[in-house]
Amino acid sequence: MGTDLIRTGTFTRQERVKKYSDIQNLFKKGKRVSVHGAKLFYLPNDANINRIAFTLPRGYGNAVERNYSKRLSREAYRYFKAFLNTGYDMVLLVYPGNDSFLTRCAQIRNLCLKAGIISV
Repeated sequence: MGTDLIRTGTFTRQERVKKYSDIQNLFKKGKRVSVHGAKLFYLPNDANINRIAFTLPRGYGNAVERNYSKRLSREAYRYFKAFLNTGYDMVLLVYPGNDSFLTRCAQIRNLCLKAGIISV
């Protein structure tokens, strides 16, 4: 009614990298790009969707800070996912620092540009 919210889409279970072995494979064999405060590991998959996992390094604050950071990351990803090329598995690793939605959006945008997976 009085609020104008931007609907950023959904983030379904099929779009998540869930297996520990898949995440470890991305860390070991994936290509990586980084910006200040974040790193993206990615590999092509044989699907027509992108799958992503959000991770934080050990010692990242308390549970409230970790959950907030992951929530920001998921929402920023939802915002950009319509502009990404499909067919990639990704892991976004976020380091402690400036946790804001605009910062996270800028980080994800710059990482995807560096990786060449954004179609803008």
